Formats: sequence, C-alpha cells, structure tokens
Amino acid sequence: MTTKDNILKRIFFDENKNWDNFVKLHPKNIREVVLEEVEKFRLCGEKEAGFSLFACDCCGEIKIVPHRCKGRFCSICATGYMQEWSRKTAESMYDMPHRHIMFTLPEGLWEIFLRRRDLLKDLMDMSVELLQDWFKKREKVEVGMMVGIHTFGATMNFNPHVHVLLTEGGLTDSGKMRHVGFIPYEMMRKRWQQKVTRMLRKELSGRDREKYKKVINKAYADNEDGFVVYGPPNKGKGGIREQVGYIGRYIRRPAISLRRILSYDGKMVTFKYFDKKEKKEKTETVEVMEFIARIIRHIPDRGFKTIRYYGLYSRRNKAKVDKILKIKGNKIPKKSWKEKVEAGTGKNPLMCPRCEVEMEYKGEVCLKSGKLVITYAKCEKARRCLEDLIGYEPPGKKKVAKGTGTERKIGNRGTGRQQIDGQIYLLAV
Repeated sequence: MTTKDNILKRIFFDENKNWDNFVKLHPKNIREVVLEEVEKFRLCGEKEAGFSLFACDCCGEIKIVPHRCKGRFCSICATGYMQEWSRKTAESMYDMPHRHIMFTLPEGLWEIFLRRRDLLKDLMDMSVELLQDWFKKREKVEVGMMVGIHTFGATMNFNPHVHVLLTEGGLTDSGKMRHVGFIPYEMMRKRWQQKVTRMLRKELSGRDREKYKKVINKAYADNEDGFVVYGPPNKGKGGIREQVGYIGRYIRRPAISLRRILSYDGKMVTFKYFDKKEKKEKTETVEVMEFIARIIRHIPDRGFKTIRYYGLYSRRNKAKVDKILKIKGNKIPKKSWKEKVEAGTGKNPLMCPRCEVEMEYKGEVCLKSGKLVITYAKCEKARRCLEDLIGYEPPGKKKVAKGTGTERKIGNRGTGRQQIDGQIYLLAV
C-alpha cells in the first residue's frame, strides 16, 4: 500500500509534511523510539526500504515485493502480525474454559502513567499478584494467565488498563486440573485500588509526589467500592481462539485502524469511534497536529512487552505443565508472505499472468546504513537485474553526468528492455 492509498501515510507524509513539522515543533519532547517507528512506517511497502525479487523462468517476467516495516505503529503490518500471533497463541493455550478480566483505573490517574511509562509493568504484575493470591491460597491451584496492557481509548486518549486471559481453575499439587469458576470481584476491586494507590505513593517522589498527591487521594476517596475490575463468565462467546483474537485486536494493533479515519483535508482529520456510555457511533474532527500527538503516544517504549505470560503459561512452567498433562508441543509453522496473501485473497500472488506458472525467488535487496544492498542473488543474471533495479554502479566506472538522458533509473531506462503492465522482464536485462 503506497502513501497515496494509505490515508494515515498521507496525514504524516503528504506535501504538507505534517510529521516533519511536528518534529520541528517538539524537538526535545519526542521519544527516540517514536522517531524510529514513524520512519519505519514512512518506508513500509516502498522499494526504497528493500525488496524481494521473483521471476518467471518461462517468460522472464519479474515481480518486486517491497519489504514491510513490521513496526508497532504500522496499521498494515500490525494487522498481519496480530492474525499470525492470534493463530499461534491460541494453538499453544490449553483447551479449557478461560475468563477475560479487565483491571481499570479512574480517569484522574491516567496522566501519571503517561508521564511514568515505566509503571505500566507494575500494573500488569499487580493484577497477576491479586489473582494468584486468590487461587493459590484459597483454591490451592496454579492458574495460567496471558496479560496485556492496553493504553488507548476510543478517541486515542491515554487510558491504561490491563487485560487478563485466565484459566478458570488450574493445576493442583497432585498434578490434576481442577475447575474454579467463582472469582470474588468485590474483594478484588478494593485490593486492586489499594495496590495501585500504595504503589504510586511509593514510586512517585519529589515534585511528582507533590503534584499528584491530591489526585491520588481523590481517586481513592471517589471510588468507595474500589477501582473497577470486570470479568463476566464466558457464556456463548466463543472458545479460546475467539478470546485470544479479541484481545489481540486491542493490544497488538495501533491506536486507530484505517477504516475509522473518514477524511483528511490537509489541516483537519475526522475519525469515527463508538461511545460505550451512550452506546452509539460518533465522529470527532481534530487538527492534524493534535491527531499526530494522540496517536504516537501509544507507541510502546523500546523493549517493552505489552503481553506477558504468567503461571502455567510462563516460559519457565509451560514445558513442565505440558509434560504433566501429556500434551505434545507441536511447533506451529510460520506462514509465509505468499500463504498469508493467498489465505486473504484466494489468489496466488506469485502466479505469472502470462504463463500461469509460479514465479521463483531470485534475490533480496535490503536497506543497510541508508543504502540498498544486495544480500542474496540466486544467479548472475538475477544479480545483474537487482543491480539495475537499485542503480548500482560498478567500482571504477565513470558516472554519467545528469541531463544526458542515460543516467540509471529504476524501471525506466530505454535500452531495448521489454516492459508490459509495469513489470520488467528478467530475460531482457
């Protein structure tokens, strides 16, 4: 998908140069990881970021497949990654009832976690501690948990909350699985409130402690029943695949999908969202700089894991539990680019339109230190084609002056090369 086709890319990188202007306006306030992720997004799907070369051995037609950024900010890459992650995760989880539980925070505390992102992991750990305490001490079972932190609300506001996918019951000391369906949410709410406020009072210091002291006290006083913890039984809402897919759609994707962005005129962006309180769809129009500020705040810090596994699902315990339950851990193969496209469209993207035979992989070009470099070529003919595509000049060869009409350009040099429907032919190179 090119910049022209992707409305989010137009918002960031069109002739108005909104992203570059945003960076100039906030030179010291943008995290390094944000700059990196947005730059990866800029080049995603463009040949300038590298590509794979496929060719038909019968007629010589080639197909260039640009590399994807695989970034956390890219809506295209995130969708594909989420689908693959959901498939593999669901296969590795136990075939038993699971409960989806959400641990939330009052609105007054959201800003603290925006400014102190390092505390987001504490929220994940504390929600796990609450559940483990109950199941281990009261029910004498070890449960499995997949825990994710979610930071955005419907309007891309910063609203951190925790999603937990929990086994309904767990493993006893005797090595048997026992079902436990009851979870005391009233008690959980009060303890969740106590844990969060106690942690904030401990971790905040200096000016932050003074600034947010009243905010924390107010959040505690205004919520007599505790902070909301919610997790109804999974009745008729699908199995583990559907539950993992639901969580993945929230956590493993950017703050807004392309279909929600309705319009962009160079200055203003209009998007739609669902208001859960009023239970209806609404639209909001904001200035482009405000839109950019809202969306980039949800890019996680470098190395931060938005999904973690605990208990039976932890890396330390999973293999042991599989052995106890006599579950064979079959390695789930990763789907190739061709398989993903074929599954989504029903068509083989590598089928030659002239010969109706599948094209073969011929080579690879990658972006390294700002330069396109050939990392693999199956044969000398493929290498010459790749060199021609990236405008490679052999060492010692005199460069042709610009304006003579013979400088090297990708896919546009007229030396008898055949070109049909925008596809160059390998045999003509």
